Amino acid sequence: MKVLVIEDNPEIQEAVSLTFELNWPDAKVLAALEGSAGITKAETESPDMIILDLGLPDMEGFKVLKEIRGFSDIPVIILTVRKDEIDKVRGLELGADDYIVKPFNHMELLARVRAVLRRSHIPELKGTDMPFVTQSLTIDFAARTVVKLGKQVRLTPTEFNLLQYLVRNEGKVLSHHALLAKVWGEEYTDATEYLKVYIQRLRDKLEDDPANPRLILSERGVGYKFTKPD
Repeated sequence: MKVLVIEDNPEIQEAVSLTFELNWPDAKVLAALEGSAGITKAETESPDMIILDLGLPDMEGFKVLKEIRGFSDIPVIILTVRKDEIDKVRGLELGADDYIVKPFNHMELLARVRAVLRRSHIPELKGTDMPFVTQSLTIDFAARTVVKLGKQVRLTPTEFNLLQYLVRNEGKVLSHHALLAKVWGEEYTDATEYLKVYIQRLRDKLEDDPANPRLILSERGVGYKFTKPD
C-alpha cells in the first residue's frame, strides 16, 4: 500500500511514517510539504490513501482536496488542529472520507486508515446483482456504476456503498445507527454528521431537485429510506 502525507510539519511527517513503519511495514509513505506538490504526487504516484493537513504554507488544504477530487476518488483523511464542526463538515462536503484532530493517537490514525480502506474496497454482492432501473436512473451493482438520464454519475466508493444499501432496502426506513454501522463501521455509529453530509451529496448528484428529494427521503429523528419514483 502507498500512503501520501501532505503535511508541512516535519515532526508530524516523521511520526506518521514511523507509525506505518512499525505497524504496517508493507506500506510505503510518500511526503509532500506543500499543497501543490501534494496534488502533483496524488496524480503521478497514484497512492492508495492520502493524509492531508489543512494548514499548508502555499495553499489551503480545502483547496488541495477540491483539486484532488477533480481527478481522483483516492480516499482522503484530513489531519488538522481545527476542531470546529464547520471545518469538519466542509471537509466532508468537499469529499474527505474522514477527519482527525491533532494531537492524535497513532493507533487511532491506523484504525481510521483501515476503516476508510475497508469502505473503499468493493464488497461482495449478496443475493441478486440485477441492476436497479427506473425511467431516469440505472444502478448496476456488479459494475458499481450509476447512470442518470443517459449520463454516468461519478460516485465515491463510500457514496456508492451508502446508495447500494439504501436501494437494496427500497421502501424501508433505515436508522441512522444502522446506516453508519453498515457503511462506515460500528466505531462510527455516533457520527451522524458523516451520514447527513453523504446523504446530501447523493441527493445533489441524483435528485432532480435536491431541496425537494423524491428518491432519498428523510424520516425525521429516525433515518432515511430510498423510494422508487412512479
